[in-house]
Amino acid sequence: MKFGKDRHARLHVDTLIGKAARIDGDLAFEGGLHLDGRVAGNVLGDGTGGNTLSVSEQGHIEGSVTVPNVVLNGTVTGDIRATGRVVLGARARVEGSVHYGQIEMALGAEIRGRLVPLGADGAPRVLEDDTAVTGRYTVTEAAGPL
Repeated sequence: MKFGKDRHARLHVDTLIGKAARIDGDLAFEGGLHLDGRVAGNVLGDGTGGNTLSVSEQGHIEGSVTVPNVVLNGTVTGDIRATGRVVLGARARVEGSVHYGQIEMALGAEIRGRLVPLGADGAPRVLEDDTAVTGRYTVTEAAGPL
């Protein structure tokens, strides 16, 4: 599921890993991967920058994720690095840092780690803000009008 202005866009899926599947070891893919099962290892989107990983509410990854675009409704125990876009659904849980180009979070999403914005070159953008907070993030209410 996508949120915001792209909620009606269809996710292109080349590979589907069902809820009864468990992969022990690293997983590399190209194109679109939808995960309903479990991966005990790192997930890497090889090839072009258009790779997208979507993880359902039943999906679980125990390892780092390095994919340009991530749509997460399940759980990742490890860091996420997405130079493109990260979309966290209401049931998304991340126990690790999220490095992102753009991020969108639904009400209820949780991150236990750091949020690290990335620049156009994929390098972390340094924010000179002594009041910045790191730790646990939970979206508890919708943002008001800007």
